[in-house]
Amino acid sequence: MDNETRLGLYKTMVLSRSFEEAILRDYHADKKPIWDIGAGLIPGEMHLSAGQEPVAAGVCAHLTSDDAISSTHRPHHFAIAHGMDLRLLASEIFGRETGLGKGRGGHMHLFDPTIHFSCSGIVAEGYPPALGMAFAFQRQGKDSVAVAVTGEGGANQGAFHESLNLAALWKLPVVFVIEDNDWAISVPRDASTAIRSNAVRATSYGIRGIRIQDNSVEGVWDAAKTAIEKARAGEGPSLIEVHTVRLWGHFEGDAQAYRNDLDSLIDPIPAYANQLESDGVLSPEMVESIAQDAKSRVEDAFDFAKSSPLPSAAEVERYVFA
Repeated sequence: MDNETRLGLYKTMVLSRSFEEAILRDYHADKKPIWDIGAGLIPGEMHLSAGQEPVAAGVCAHLTSDDAISSTHRPHHFAIAHGMDLRLLASEIFGRETGLGKGRGGHMHLFDPTIHFSCSGIVAEGYPPALGMAFAFQRQGKDSVAVAVTGEGGANQGAFHESLNLAALWKLPVVFVIEDNDWAISVPRDASTAIRSNAVRATSYGIRGIRIQDNSVEGVWDAAKTAIEKARAGEGPSLIEVHTVRLWGHFEGDAQAYRNDLDSLIDPIPAYANQLESDGVLSPEMVESIAQDAKSRVEDAFDFAKSSPLPSAAEVERYVFA
């Protein structure tokens, strides 16, 4: 991997984190009690992906806007890494008319056909649609690839196993990605999953499976390169499980009293910055410049969203039916 690529991975992770830090700030601004989820600048629940940025950055570095992603209820890092317009993304999160779904979907239901991006609030629900996209690419004779993302809890759902089986049977150009942050919602992995690695489950369907153990963005990049090249060549699906980390709660307002690992968590962004500085790729001045550039882009997107109109109550029945 060349240094330009490594620097690009770092920039992607920083931009994603900056975006979510701004969400965190505005989500709690003027917020009423948690049961009043419509209060404040940003309505609804909020699930943030801080700590999981290496997964999105490493995978999406190999994708173009002609490739498809079906992400989870924790989707911002993949949306940003795949090139989603920050203004349209912010507007949807703020529930504004200028958003991707005209402010009707919110942060768990982001749809952007210009970059083939979708996500869902239902666990493992993104796997079957990814198969549909991969099947379409295959029938059209394209070399485009679909990426399906879920968490380690989603790997216990029926949709996961059905999708792996069909993808293997039809040799679909799809890459399955599992973000293993250890906790699903609040249940330790060992209390809900009988095996240590979902890469084993991939093998049972005749699919190449690999587990990246240390939340390494370069490890993800390398595994994704092999998997995506394999899919583009018509050689069928692969599965990548990444042992990542969830730095913040399952949702905003989650006190995380069930966790005993908070003091030992490693933030992957400063850890990667230290690695790049040691290798002479990054300097403290560059770290500050990259952070400021990301914040500037994010604040522009948030200013656009906040100045955009809310949907009119008179149009409540619009966009309900296709």
